[in-house]
Amino acid sequence: MEGRLNNMWRLTVNESNFVESALQSELRVDGRGLYDYRKLTIKFGKEYGSSEVQLGLTHVMAFVTAQLVQPYKDRPNEGSFSIFTEFSPMADPSFEPGHPGESAVELGRIIDRALRESRAVDTESLCVLAGKLVWSVRIDLHILDNGGNLVDAANVAALAALMTFRRPDCTVGGENSQEVIVHQPEEREPLPLTLHHLPIAFTFGFFNKGSILVMDPTYVEEAVMCGRMTVTVNANGDICAIQKPGEEGVNQSVILHCLRLASSRAAATTKIIREAVEAYNRERSSQKVKRHHTLAKSEVSGPIVVV
Repeated sequence: MEGRLNNMWRLTVNESNFVESALQSELRVDGRGLYDYRKLTIKFGKEYGSSEVQLGLTHVMAFVTAQLVQPYKDRPNEGSFSIFTEFSPMADPSFEPGHPGESAVELGRIIDRALRESRAVDTESLCVLAGKLVWSVRIDLHILDNGGNLVDAANVAALAALMTFRRPDCTVGGENSQEVIVHQPEEREPLPLTLHHLPIAFTFGFFNKGSILVMDPTYVEEAVMCGRMTVTVNANGDICAIQKPGEEGVNQSVILHCLRLASSRAAATTKIIREAVEAYNRERSSQKVKRHHTLAKSEVSGPIVVV
């Protein structure tokens, strides 16, 4: 069972029986307890809004970009954000290149629903000129290695990238205050996004007709489990979203148990993300001092004017 799990097309009957019999004894193949989480590692790129998350053998990268667009007619004072996912065959042989498959669409919808319905992102702060120009934020998720539980890893990657993203500063001027000036990073410091809270996703796998519950299922366990459910909560214990795919039913007591487990884990995961972001910001600040000293001796380009 060791090695790169994503090279496995399917499990044999003996392997499936071994996983199920071990879970009945409250043992997992990787040595964890039923409710233990794998090691979470967060890294950041050189540019703003790029993150790299590893959850066990699962590897996901996220990139955040933004552009000025016209707002929706029913929300003239709010910006927007969207999520796009890319499942590469490099991550899992079952992933097909080209048009996003059902798994890619479902992954994006789960993360989008948690961010949108919980109002985690302040979309009103993305408005530049009411009814004319707003910022449209785009989150691209790239699956690099499928070691199981892609939802949780992609959710953390998206949050980390959003927290480190910086958009250009804008001012409104000109005739009738209808001219938007987008300032270069060298002229004005880019602005971070406003996040009210961090919705953290936790995925549970069901075995033996729902009588056995595990947290953070691996690639092998996903091939054996009969169902799954993703619960998204924040550090305050507020329920942001619940996703239960499939036709397998779940008892109410099991759902409440999953909510309690997710709420108890949310604060710890939130702390890991914030500490990683704070360390990244400190490193960027130290580099910024050196960069400003160099720019003081060079010529700085002017602003970009958008009409």
